[in-house]
Amino acid sequence: MRRYPPIGDHGLIGDLRTAALVSSDGVLDWFCAPRFESPSLFASLLDHDRGGCFALGADDPEAVTRQLYLADTAILVTRFMTEEGVGEVIDFMPLGEAEAPGDRHLIIRIIRVTRGTVRFLLDCRPAFDYGREEHGLALAEDTARFTTPDLIAFLQTVGPVRLAADGAGVRGEAVLRAGDTAAAVLTVCNGPGAAVPDRPTEAGVRRAFRGTYGYWHRWVRRSRYRGRWQQMVNRSAITLKLMTYAPTGAPVAAVTAGLPERVGGERNWDYRYTWVRDASLSVKALVDLGLEEEAAAFRRWLGARVQHGRTVTGEPLQIMYRVDGDPHLEEEILDHFEGYRGSFPVRVGNGAAGQLQLDIYGEAVYALSHATDPAQLAGYDGWLNFSRLLDWLAGHWDRPDEGIWETRGGRRHFTYSRLMCWTAFDRGIRLAGELARPADVATWTAARDAVFQQIIDRGYSTARQAFVQYLDGDVLDASLLLMPTVGFLSPKDRRWLSTLDAIESELVSDSLVHRYDPALSADGLVGDEGTFSLCTFLYVSALARAGRLDMARYAFDKMLTYANHVGLFAEEIGPTGEQLGNFPQAFTHLALITAAMALDEQLDRAER
Repeated sequence: MRRYPPIGDHGLIGDLRTAALVSSDGVLDWFCAPRFESPSLFASLLDHDRGGCFALGADDPEAVTRQLYLADTAILVTRFMTEEGVGEVIDFMPLGEAEAPGDRHLIIRIIRVTRGTVRFLLDCRPAFDYGREEHGLALAEDTARFTTPDLIAFLQTVGPVRLAADGAGVRGEAVLRAGDTAAAVLTVCNGPGAAVPDRPTEAGVRRAFRGTYGYWHRWVRRSRYRGRWQQMVNRSAITLKLMTYAPTGAPVAAVTAGLPERVGGERNWDYRYTWVRDASLSVKALVDLGLEEEAAAFRRWLGARVQHGRTVTGEPLQIMYRVDGDPHLEEEILDHFEGYRGSFPVRVGNGAAGQLQLDIYGEAVYALSHATDPAQLAGYDGWLNFSRLLDWLAGHWDRPDEGIWETRGGRRHFTYSRLMCWTAFDRGIRLAGELARPADVATWTAARDAVFQQIIDRGYSTARQAFVQYLDGDVLDASLLLMPTVGFLSPKDRRWLSTLDAIESELVSDSLVHRYDPALSADGLVGDEGTFSLCTFLYVSALARAGRLDMARYAFDKMLTYANHVGLFAEEIGPTGEQLGNFPQAFTHLALITAAMALDEQLDRAER
């Protein structure tokens, strides 16, 4: 077992409440329960020795491995090819008819042999609460019971897999021949008093597999996308679904915490929360795919945040919340974890939740304005909450903030924040007219126009011939690639085209895009970073809308080659093409979908 496999060398499985990563050698090295942001049971990705893991694979160090998804599903297959035979580990978390109750989470790991004979080894060593909580272990009749005051986990087997205690964990082995199958089922329950689950059977495992397989195929068929990149768009859509907390409809930014933006560096954050920005920008993509149910669920969650107004900042909204809407995300450092390949500190929680980022109001309004039925603003009471938000913003938009990138170097008057405040007023004015609702449209219009003029006068550098990161500055910023998307300027406006040229000259490297130059932006952090995959896909969209179709298609196709072996992206791409940062990242996959649809639309138009 490798100490630290590459970040991108993983597939993702989940049950729409939490998720797990499985490396290409069959090691489950990241899993939190009962929710995405809960403490971990397995976190060897952050500390090989203390984090805990669940390994299951062929007992042959020379085995050649391949990992893939069953097409259009979240069922992960890790194949082991040895001289004696070929075996597989099939990993999934049940959905559909076999879905576990909300207080239980199941990970089913089927092992099977398709040729010859393969000896499989199992090694399960949970480490609760990021390895800080000791657990009890009881083993009887091939059921291992791991107990803590808050959680209890059961490991049960089907077929010829025998378990034996090994310290605080268990080991097992099984020799299978062609046509043989067996399984290991991990059940995690809330509370120490949970009863032992019914013993799993081969028929029950098959039923769970069929139910999950059918669930994903039915879900994918709901997508309307039939464009040129259907396989990648479907994989991105499935990934986003896996990262959405079903009880509330809130998506997390990533399923991991603490993975570095540069190996050995300090940019190691916890992304297991719901960012208003990321999730709001997803709504139009989901609606365009035909996934209105998911878009509506998030809008309800967002509307509740606007209505309740509970924040740690005292502002009407804050930049991120827990999936249940809790605004408290206290940041702490796990001193006992060495971090991925020595990348320390390892942070859980996120102190940026207390930052001021004014752009979120624009993104929130943008999401609410893209309802298929605008009346989904929850009727008149919902409209009142919505209009009060814009009334408040009209008096508070002209302030410095920490900006979209959550810099820790002090507040500035960021141009992107102004852009999204303009978006909030623009969409609010449109909705007031469409819905014929009472609103202080005159005040909103005056604020919209004032923001617009400020961006033109101070957010555009005549020396650089480009819109810049903050007012009266000269630093470029790839977040402004969203400017034509929200309609601030035409995608062929001369100011915009010269900005696109400047970004291409300074921030683009072999079609990959840096978000800004850290040496110039004074973001308050040490070290450099890779290219931002989100920004690369925003660049593709901007090129397509500007009519630069050859460049757009080349950049898009080139970017797809940086996906990992199962089509997933982390936050960044490193200098040697490796995935960096938390994994997988929702914003990246959303931007992939948006770029594919924008490029399809423009290519179709050009062909016509």
